[in-house]
Amino acid sequence: MSPSSLDELIEALRCLPGVGPKSAQRMAYHLLQRDQRGAARLGRALTHALEVLRHCERCNTFSEEVVCQRCANPRRDASLLCVVEMPADLAMIEQTQTYNGLYYVLMGRLSPLDGIGPRELGLDKLIARATDDSVREVILATNFTNEGEATAHTVATLLAARGVKVSRLSRGVPVGGELEHTDTGTIAQALVERRAL
Repeated sequence: MSPSSLDELIEALRCLPGVGPKSAQRMAYHLLQRDQRGAARLGRALTHALEVLRHCERCNTFSEEVVCQRCANPRRDASLLCVVEMPADLAMIEQTQTYNGLYYVLMGRLSPLDGIGPRELGLDKLIARATDDSVREVILATNFTNEGEATAHTVATLLAARGVKVSRLSRGVPVGGELEHTDTGTIAQALVERRAL
């Protein structure tokens, strides 16, 4: 017997991070019983996003254009390239209003236990971007988790072998913390006090 539409909706909601069976069930009931307009809007927005969003050719973040607005902005400092794990991390750094360079979004981090190595993370594309003639310094802003540290170490080693200046966010960001959940003042201080690797 195939699952009912309700069961399918609940199971689909479980793909969201941190959403278990009970939370997914509550969300499904809320959308169907109390906010059908919100549910329809959510469905349309998700469908539209899947149709029009792609990865920016320069920084790898989500964009509706081939090159995102940030990368196309001539007022950004093209000599600085900040490497982050996810678009949410980029957004947090932007909120500090202390960084005016460009970015590269890895869309993940190295995690051998999950089968994510340099090839799956597309580090070759990052290396090509970081070694073009415009980049003077690469700032590694991966999270201070075990996987983030391993990612930073691997990227730093690859770039240093090519003569690229590499720095790392200062330890103002809590060890084990993630940029998305860190206050902007701490991130701003970490950017100002970054150190060479």
